[in-house]
Amino acid sequence: MSLPFQALSQSPLIVQFDSIKFVRRNDLNSTIRFSIAIEALYGQLNNVWGSVTRIAKENNISRSFLYSLMSSLKESGEFLFSEQITSDVSRLSRDLAIKTLLSLRLEGGSSYNHISTMMKRFECKLSSVGSISQILTRIGRVLPMTLSTNNNHSVFLVFASDEIYSKKRPILVSVDPYSSAILRIELLDSCQAENWKKHFECLHDEGIKAIYLVSDDGVGLRAGHAQAMEHTVRQSDTYHAIAHKLGSWVDRLEKRAYTLIKQEQVREKRFDAAKSEAVQNKYFEAWEKTTESLIKAISLYDDYQYLYGCIIEELNVFDRFGDCRDPVQAEEEIKVGLLLMESLKHNKISTAVAKTRRTLPDLFHYFERAKKVVKKYEKQSIDKDYFRALCLAWQWGKAVRKAKNTPRKHYAKEQEKEFLGIVKCLQPKEAVSRQEDINKQLDTIVQSSAMVECINSIIRPFLNTSKDHVTQEQLNLIMYYHNHRRYRAGKRKNKTPMELLTGTVQTDDWISLVFNEIREKDPDLLLAS
Repeated sequence: MSLPFQALSQSPLIVQFDSIKFVRRNDLNSTIRFSIAIEALYGQLNNVWGSVTRIAKENNISRSFLYSLMSSLKESGEFLFSEQITSDVSRLSRDLAIKTLLSLRLEGGSSYNHISTMMKRFECKLSSVGSISQILTRIGRVLPMTLSTNNNHSVFLVFASDEIYSKKRPILVSVDPYSSAILRIELLDSCQAENWKKHFECLHDEGIKAIYLVSDDGVGLRAGHAQAMEHTVRQSDTYHAIAHKLGSWVDRLEKRAYTLIKQEQVREKRFDAAKSEAVQNKYFEAWEKTTESLIKAISLYDDYQYLYGCIIEELNVFDRFGDCRDPVQAEEEIKVGLLLMESLKHNKISTAVAKTRRTLPDLFHYFERAKKVVKKYEKQSIDKDYFRALCLAWQWGKAVRKAKNTPRKHYAKEQEKEFLGIVKCLQPKEAVSRQEDINKQLDTIVQSSAMVECINSIIRPFLNTSKDHVTQEQLNLIMYYHNHRRYRAGKRKNKTPMELLTGTVQTDDWISLVFNEIREKDPDLLLAS
């Protein structure tokens, strides 16, 4: 068993002894030849006159054979004792150790202790926990916490921003939802307005500007946005505003109804098993009360589930015909739905409705982006039926990725497949690239900051294996790895976040790119000690 280490270059000794020319004397074994070569080479290096002729006569060998032995011994000695060769081998071994620990930490998600154990097993250098921690910290120090455009051009992206917590310390994160690239990540002591203001200003200074911002309704984040990007629209996260606040009540009410069904069955059995009239009356009253509660619970669940489904449907970008929905009408329909939810007279649901109602003014800005995308392609004289089918296929594709309920996911897949079939039938010749371009533009219609939650799920294992002792250097390294690693499955399969963000093919592996950064900013790290 071995790690997939790179093989070191072939030793010159192997090439040396594969090219032996003189093998005619069987009585001259390797020990005798070695002794002859040592004596002759010693005489030559110390200017002992006539030593070569004397040794050739004493051993009855030719001078050319003797010079060949001397040359082989000299070359072998230079290889074994050369400072340059020793340094190169040591450097290659150090490079390999650093690549190994990077792979184990980022790709394997291993803790420092586990990395140390595995590297010691395979006799790698830098295998102590202290060395691993020091190396990774130095690497993280040369990597940026903010993505840069590396030129004077500005890039306009949709920002999805939120906080991730390591114990009680917030990690401020901004992500491009289309490519999933982390734009900036920073560890702070608080998530107040001033910190978010600086966060957005740093992105702006690096040439990364917001089309609009998608976030939850965190006080610090909203205030920071108002100070740093007052002319940029902030889109309230539709998941946190509606699905998170209201959607959880669907499951709660369903669970409550099933609980009462079980209670009703138990009390019915108790009533049937009762013998005396007094006990029968007692159990009958309990059964009757449970039945009344059950009827109310089922009615509440049915009504609430229907209203919630109607509200969620109003958040869809396109209607069932593939036309862009009217945001004003969608808002009015949601307001009516919220009023009807309040009429159910459930105190906790009414509280959740009130919180949702406060987010409505900032909840529909994504429709403006949708209108711009639709208008752009209407000007290009694209077949309307083809474009509408493509929009609906895109919308159902999003539903597939968001659905957690298996039947719902299967239904969404069927709908997506159906509309993709229509797209294929209506697709003009040589229009595959146009379809990709339309999907890319549709992906800029962002309703929630769910991508930050995805980033959280990627970062969280690293925080767990470091026992939440997180540093900015660790976050820099995680960000660089994520932005340059290649997806193996899903919508972004075989692409890296940076490829999707820049449109430029990434030819090098992420570890090679890390080494390029090290050679430029901290070359001493690669020097053998």
